[in-house]
Amino acid sequence: MPATPRDNIARLTPYVPGEQPAATDVVKLNTNENPYPPCDAVMQAVRDTPAELLRRYPPPRAARFREVAAKLHCVEPSQIIATNGGDELLRLIITAYCDAQAVSASGGVALEDPTYSLYEVLAAIQGAAVVRFERGEQFELPDRFAQRASAAGARVLFTVNPHAPSGRMTSVETLRELAAAFDGLVVIDEAYANFADADALPLVRQGELHCDNVILLRTLSKGYSLAGLRFGYGVASPAIVETLDKIRDSYNLDALAQRAAIAALEHADEAAKTWARVRDERDRLAAALRELGFHVPQSSSNFLLTTVPGARAEALYQFLADRHIFVRYFNHPRLADKLRISIGTPEQSDRLLASVREWLNQGTAS
Repeated sequence: MPATPRDNIARLTPYVPGEQPAATDVVKLNTNENPYPPCDAVMQAVRDTPAELLRRYPPPRAARFREVAAKLHCVEPSQIIATNGGDELLRLIITAYCDAQAVSASGGVALEDPTYSLYEVLAAIQGAAVVRFERGEQFELPDRFAQRASAAGARVLFTVNPHAPSGRMTSVETLRELAAAFDGLVVIDEAYANFADADALPLVRQGELHCDNVILLRTLSKGYSLAGLRFGYGVASPAIVETLDKIRDSYNLDALAQRAAIAALEHADEAAKTWARVRDERDRLAAALRELGFHVPQSSSNFLLTTVPGARAEALYQFLADRHIFVRYFNHPRLADKLRISIGTPEQSDRLLASVREWLNQGTAS
């Protein structure tokens, strides 16, 4: 008799990542990677890895990385947990803090809508309930988000800052109020914080705006140009980190990944040069798209959420894909007339804009 999975796994609709084209002659602006390579120190750290380090198991707690990250963020090493991408951290949080039942919102997760769709998939894997609250007309935080989530019995609240997919920034003061009003763990996903002018680190630093129920998610995938490495980390109180460490895989980060991640954070000033280039190109691309009739709100991230003239976002998405230019279209009621465009190099932006002008000149948007 064939083995059968749990009912919630059998019903599960898996997460669908952005398209990863195999061709090399493409303009890939659909998964928010940094368009510039990692710094030389990162590549040198990988090349200089001795065979002996690969023969042995890696440091189980990534202790050296925790020390480096703690110094960079002005916290204690006991406040850092290193994970196999930010996605592993999300899974650990849901496993540790949410109930494995789905009969009501109690014991589950509270999500803003729209948001990163993996949150809901991970909750479904756990069998945890999900309660959603719609972001405002300008993609501001849901009204009374924390209070309504607490009333529904949610134990974990997720918010992305800068928000995905809008790029809107929420102030640290507002986030502190959110945490104070929620009866559970607040996860602030700062995957795109390197491209913003501020972050929520004061919420986890002792003596500042410290909140015991906040964990920040950071990743090396975006700002540090290491999406292929799969390295993320969390910053929180020692008690939260200790809880998550209990259920972390015993050797969740390989030796190469740890060496590269340490080098990346030790040379954050080099990565910061690419963040500035991305911000400059973000502003240039936004201005150019506005001149072409697109509505482009201000973004604090490395992408733009653009409203397509004529509300024909899917048509433009396909037009660009046919020309090997990949952006992101979401089949979501709030996003059906929009495209999310990652910020690439100036040359990639120029190729994108040329194709957009071609589409407009053909009258496709009329």
